[in-house]
Amino acid sequence: MRIVVALGGNALLHRGERPDADVQQANIERVATAIAALAHEHEVVVTHGNGPQIGLLAMESAADPVLSAPYPLDLLGAQTEGMIGSLLVRTLHNALPGRRIAALVTHTVVRPDDPAFGRPTKFVGQVYSRETARSLAKRRGWHVARDTTGWRRVVPSPAPERIVETDTVHELLGTGTLVICAGGGGVPVTADRDSGALTGVEAVVDKDLTAALLAEDLKADFLLVLTDVPCVYSGYGTPDQRPVVDATPHDLRRSGYAAGSMGPKAEACARFVERTGGLAAIGALDAADEIVHGRAGTLIRPDLTVG
Repeated sequence: MRIVVALGGNALLHRGERPDADVQQANIERVATAIAALAHEHEVVVTHGNGPQIGLLAMESAADPVLSAPYPLDLLGAQTEGMIGSLLVRTLHNALPGRRIAALVTHTVVRPDDPAFGRPTKFVGQVYSRETARSLAKRRGWHVARDTTGWRRVVPSPAPERIVETDTVHELLGTGTLVICAGGGGVPVTADRDSGALTGVEAVVDKDLTAALLAEDLKADFLLVLTDVPCVYSGYGTPDQRPVVDATPHDLRRSGYAAGSMGPKAEACARFVERTGGLAAIGALDAADEIVHGRAGTLIRPDLTVG
């Protein structure tokens, strides 16, 4: 099968961990082990989150006295694609000797009039106390919102319209290359209606929605969204919490998962399954191979039709 794997932002940095380079290098070993198990049998494209990393770079940029203005989010996103892509290439090179592996800085076209620019919702960076978050928001002009464990910065997250380098990814796959691309949802850009010229924008595109679009364009058989929970849960965090092992796009949308956590993952899987008739799944990184074989995670399959 051709599988698009969407790694969660916590794959390299778990909640509460210090964002040190050696911590991320240690965590990447688990990622490589999971991906290598799939790559032995399947054609694999890897996308990844960048929330913790881009938040850290944004904070460093805002505090750097040498700069007259902080770096914009599109350039910081490109930096995270390069950094995380390099970590993945090196580790997968060791896990898959002789395999061609390439990391590609990828750009994602968004609409300049997307309503998301007026409603920041995408969490980036570390978790703060309420007081610290409000102080940072006032001092740096940030928007902040409550996450599941505290307060974090939120930035605009426009919907992906087109991935600029899709044809390049397709050509690389044709040579047997394992491709790492669309990191952090891709570098967000707008395209001029007449000339097609690209311009970076201050946003972070949702990585799961970009992964779904990429999987559709590449005619993938399977979209695998890996996160830090074993599966999707109904009533998450309540006494009625129950695992969801099998669902359809209709089931996922009817459940109304939170926009800041499971919601984008559920919507991405629903879109891919609806538009392609393929399969998608959500589950834990360490169970990637088990999920693909239907022994773990939440499987999302097409709605059955009567007639």
